[in-house]
Amino acid sequence: MKNNSALFYTCSLIEFIGRRQKLKRSEVVRFMGKQTISRIYRYADVFHCEPIEKTADDFVERLNIPEGAFDNVATCRYLLPDYWTIGEVYERLIEDVCGDDEEHIIERLEEVYSSWIDDAISNYNTDFYYQFRQYIYACYQEGEVLV
Repeated sequence: MKNNSALFYTCSLIEFIGRRQKLKRSEVVRFMGKQTISRIYRYADVFHCEPIEKTADDFVERLNIPEGAFDNVATCRYLLPDYWTIGEVYERLIEDVCGDDEEHIIERLEEVYSSWIDDAISNYNTDFYYQFRQYIYACYQEGEVLV
């Protein structure tokens, strides 16, 4: 399973909402819950027809996702990666974690976002999110950033 466009959109939307609501991406996933994430994943091609801002607003309103204090955009000292770029980083990692087991993709998504790697990817003042997907996957498997 490579280049899963529904997963890419789902992860990008999570990133967009996280930035807008100033929440860690793991918190966004928790607020959304498995059922909502599954719905976004299943109907990503439909949601993608609307501007991501509108779709994000709809979910923030419907799910009462609060505003937090995590603002990794404001603390970024360098070129800010866009939400599509970070969505792709998560998409690739989740694909690698899943392998051929697409049936449990939402569970793997929840696992990845709930792990330590959420903080590493969300730190835009490092080059971690720019690394090769194989390296990011190896770090995830080891439970730490490898030197």
